Amino acid sequence: MNQSIDMDTDLLSARETCQLLGISQATLYAYVSRGLLESRPGADHRSRLYLRQDVERLAQRNRVGRGAARGAAQSLDRGLPVLETQISLIRPDGPYYRGRSAIEAVQAGATLEDIARLLWDCGDHDPFALPLDTAWPATVAGVALDGRLPPLERAMAAIPLLALDVRHSFSSAPRVRHDIAATLLRHNAALLVAQAPSAGPVHRLLAERWKPGDDGFADLVRAALVVCADHELNVSAFAARVVASTGAHLHATVCSGLAALSGPRHGGATARAFALIADATASASPRDFIAMRWQRGDDLPGFGHALYPDGDPRAAELLARMRVRHAGSAALASLEAVIGATEDISGQRPNIDLMLAAICHANGLPATPALVMFAAGRLAGWLAHALEQQAQGRLIRPRARYAGAAPAEHP
Repeated sequence: MNQSIDMDTDLLSARETCQLLGISQATLYAYVSRGLLESRPGADHRSRLYLRQDVERLAQRNRVGRGAARGAAQSLDRGLPVLETQISLIRPDGPYYRGRSAIEAVQAGATLEDIARLLWDCGDHDPFALPLDTAWPATVAGVALDGRLPPLERAMAAIPLLALDVRHSFSSAPRVRHDIAATLLRHNAALLVAQAPSAGPVHRLLAERWKPGDDGFADLVRAALVVCADHELNVSAFAARVVASTGAHLHATVCSGLAALSGPRHGGATARAFALIADATASASPRDFIAMRWQRGDDLPGFGHALYPDGDPRAAELLARMRVRHAGSAALASLEAVIGATEDISGQRPNIDLMLAAICHANGLPATPALVMFAAGRLAGWLAHALEQQAQGRLIRPRARYAGAAPAEHP
């Protein structure tokens, strides 16, 4: 490595990037075009700069040995497939749920319950047709209705206690497990908004909590829940699947998904996207604000997606619906300014995190409902992965590639 590279900056020139990666400038441009690296404008707007952390991450991947060890390393970082599933497929035009386009399902008026039945492979059985107790058990009522608690923490505290009263929680009969999953989906939604359980559609429960009587808003929430329902082996789905592989009951798998979602690099992305919208729209010039962040190396939460280099179709569907619902509003105009400036300056388009935050921004809501919509919708996918994994009857136990100090020699 050329030691003349300035290690004090987070941004690297094209020459420095090529030195670190050991590649030519032509290869560097190929990396950018394939989405392996992002470039940013330099001070003179002609040169290009690259984030050091991205370059070093790519260099590390390039250093990984060939064969099984390389496959294992890449598999856990959006790389090679690590297991087979019949639940969802990610294509450039969006996710597919058991072969059905999520975007087309939204456009056809599907509810989260419709998608859950599809993801769980319920066939003719409708687990949501069963009667539901609309009162919380005494063991959880105090926590479940305490609106002072954060949504994810409230759900994670109550769900394990709810499991204690579930009969046949370890039954392997598909219909029994589908019935438990349906109740759990409704319980989770109610816990996220500190309400009593409801036998109505989940999107109605959430919408009535945030904007009572607004049917247009309720339909927007419905669309958001459907496109959030599953996204293959994202980190929370994988966490739930690992727990499910141990034979744990569905309530435990859901808690593992919620725990993974609570991290700032997963569910926390909606709050960071909301803050970006708020800060940009409050500035004198959203374009100058975005340009300043981009040029100094800050990320742009809610923009870009590694699996959708041409734009996140889930976000595009929600944005199209918002343009109809909020046409002519100041909130939509400010959002469009942020989106337009970001795409012009960075080339990145909105992802699902930004659009969940944008729904809150346009409807005068705080950031929290964005995370709630994500958690309420994605639970359908976690349950699908748990059901599929337990039906396979295999434990997920990957091996590690040791990279620490060599063992000491002993006589």
